[in-house]
Amino acid sequence: MNTKKTSEGIASLASEILRDNNSSATAKTLAGSALSQVNKSHQTGADLEALASKVLESSKYSEQTKSLAGSILSQSNKKR
Repeated sequence: MNTKKTSEGIASLASEILRDNNSSATAKTLAGSALSQVNKSHQTGADLEALASKVLESSKYSEQTKSLAGSILSQSNKKR
């Protein structure tokens, strides 16, 4: 089990992304996942791990979205 939690900086970024009407659906999905892991020991699910991995490999996403993706992957199940 991974006990990492979302940092304050990533939580703040995720909050900004969710409030921004111009943010992509992908960014908002990652932001929601990051916020769900702020004070809980939730782990990232396999579907979000796959999405976050694709974001990090792509050049079309912003650095903010990639920061969220990195945070999501750091909170994934290490056995997967």
